[in-house]
Amino acid sequence: MKTLLSLLVCALCVSGLGQDIYQRALTPPMGWNSWNKFQGNIDEQIIRAMADAMATNGMKDAGYQYINIDDCWQGQRDAQGFIQPDPAKFPSGIKALADYVHSKGLKLGIYTDVGYKTCAGFTGSRGHEFQDAMTYARWGVDYLKCDWCNNDNLNPIGAYTTMRDALLATGRPIVFSICEWGSNKPWLWANGIGNCWRTTTDIGPQFDQVVDDKHWQPWSILRIIDAQKSIRQYAGPGHWNDPDMLEVGNGMSMNEDRAHFSMWCMLAAPLISGNDLANMSRDTLDILANKDVIAVDQDPLGVEGFPDATNGTVEIWFKPLANGDWAMCALNWGTAPQNITFDWKNEKVADDFSKRDAHLDDTTYSLRNLWTHQDAGDTAQPLKAEVPGHDVLMFRLAQKQ
Repeated sequence: MKTLLSLLVCALCVSGLGQDIYQRALTPPMGWNSWNKFQGNIDEQIIRAMADAMATNGMKDAGYQYINIDDCWQGQRDAQGFIQPDPAKFPSGIKALADYVHSKGLKLGIYTDVGYKTCAGFTGSRGHEFQDAMTYARWGVDYLKCDWCNNDNLNPIGAYTTMRDALLATGRPIVFSICEWGSNKPWLWANGIGNCWRTTTDIGPQFDQVVDDKHWQPWSILRIIDAQKSIRQYAGPGHWNDPDMLEVGNGMSMNEDRAHFSMWCMLAAPLISGNDLANMSRDTLDILANKDVIAVDQDPLGVEGFPDATNGTVEIWFKPLANGDWAMCALNWGTAPQNITFDWKNEKVADDFSKRDAHLDDTTYSLRNLWTHQDAGDTAQPLKAEVPGHDVLMFRLAQKQ
């Protein structure tokens, strides 16, 4: 049997250090993660069931690829220091599970932590970064989420660069998701290290909430949206701001789920669902698999949206898209319906970051309602509409020939 040292040397000899990490995620990653719904109550049967559902319910056809195992999958390290899965939860092993997921035309993701212990107290990767990365690659893992618990005041740039180098050394194109919670402003330094980085603490299944800063609690949808407004310029193809996983289907109203999903797409965020894919309603599936809205998220221009105007409790967002198109989303922060009027011809919609100007005063765009999937006139006439409480109206604007 090869020694650990010789294995690491071989991995480095076939190093992929020269490959472009951006190519792994030219558009925001799309998939599913176990934490929001199942937390530590996971096993290989659940992961297989999620893969089965994604492969057959229309989500795969809509662009979802990754089935990601979060914390609590780990067992112990063997005598040579190689991490093993919990034999009770994953008796067939992760390699067999990856093979099963791949057989469905999907990809497998896994979780680790920069510390000696994960957030749930299981084995982390500190001191074993290259060994763990090699193990993941040999298992056939395609995506790695790396958390920030028990970090012992590590330098985050150094810690995540080490894991980035370890992944590159395997030669396998593994998407690298930095889960540092925005604690050290990763948008300022993580470009070139990870493919996406968390911008806030954990999300919760609530649209709005009263903030209690004395005790930790998950952030609401609206609070997370507000935190994204000043950092859009740091994201782009291959390197994305990550406002955390989706809570669609986890207890909010359908209006709130629709608004949540719409705004993640306006933010060009990774779309990582966090619900029970095998036991969800038709309404939930219709939101998660809406190809018109997903196209806004996956637009190859890779530019985040921005708030442009406020109309009562409604915030009007725009997102420049490829081929001269734009997305517009009217988000109602309030609980009551709000009537809005938006006079296209008298609005100046321009984005200094992407150097795009809609020229609404002298250019007419056709409107497509992305939730009704119907044409909705054009910008020659003012938009007059009602936006339900905690909901959105969302349009795609295309220049009329």
